[in-house]
Amino acid sequence: MKTITTRYFLLLLAAATLWSCNQAPKQQAETAASPEADTSVKLSLAQWSLHRAIRSGEMSPYDFAEKAHEMGFQGLEYVNQLYTDVVRAEDKKTAVAVFVEKNNELAAQFGLQNVLIMIDGEGSLSSSDAQTRDEAIENHKLWIDAASDMGCSAVRLNLYGENDPELWKSNSIESLSALSAYAAPKGINVLVENHGRISSNAAALMGVINGVNQPNCGTLPDFGNFCIAEEGYGSVFDGSCAEVYDIYQGVEEMMPKAMALSAKSNDFDANGDETFIDYGRMLGIAKSYGYDGFIGVEYEGSRLSEIEGIKATRDLLIKASASL
Repeated sequence: MKTITTRYFLLLLAAATLWSCNQAPKQQAETAASPEADTSVKLSLAQWSLHRAIRSGEMSPYDFAEKAHEMGFQGLEYVNQLYTDVVRAEDKKTAVAVFVEKNNELAAQFGLQNVLIMIDGEGSLSSSDAQTRDEAIENHKLWIDAASDMGCSAVRLNLYGENDPELWKSNSIESLSALSAYAAPKGINVLVENHGRISSNAAALMGVINGVNQPNCGTLPDFGNFCIAEEGYGSVFDGSCAEVYDIYQGVEEMMPKAMALSAKSNDFDANGDETFIDYGRMLGIAKSYGYDGFIGVEYEGSRLSEIEGIKATRDLLIKASASL
């Protein structure tokens, strides 16, 4: 009986060892596919990082979740203007419903979290024309509904339509107040990004956000969008912007109301560091305000391919976060 028991034990041990060996490659592969697994930073992919491939037809916007999964991201940041089947549809409400259903299925399939929707091209929320402003507000409500149906935490919108600082401020407060009130029962935060012209003047932008004074109205600081030139053209990265707001001061000023964060990148040196932005300093600012939400990777450079640039930005965020 003792011999049989010993033999049975040895057979069980051999089977367990074989099972463990078979599982090891799978576990290693899963770890390799999730480069952020060893750090506390939560990374989402901004769909704009793939805008050239999408606009050229090289990839469908509905390939977004799969691509993000392949590169180890946890969250998805959608860009509405990249879905031409939606923004050009005659029946936009129905088209948005299809957009929601498709992307919910894809996010679930690849185990990713829907984080936010970036809203572009839906009207001028800061316009001094009341009808224009009202139409823009109604257009944005459709995407707030979509974000709610997708389990997102926020939408990002733009404040364009007026150059006079005081009119811009009052018009923006009015539109944001209406949208924040609409979004609050749906659990959606309404965020403004520094996105050129006066909206990239962080002090002026915070005057608007604080003027709204609603808990679900906040900011999405972008590391690199601080060109405040009136013509709206130029980049802080290549010196083509005629007037630049200090990028570190700008992020610092926006962080008290930050509910998302965009790690903009353009190019990298031999050490893998962004050539213009000190990521360690930026993450240090965010950490000092207790920020622990998703950080969106948004590569906009041209020297590297979109995929290479996304991965370089991802890896830099992991490195910079680990050093804090």
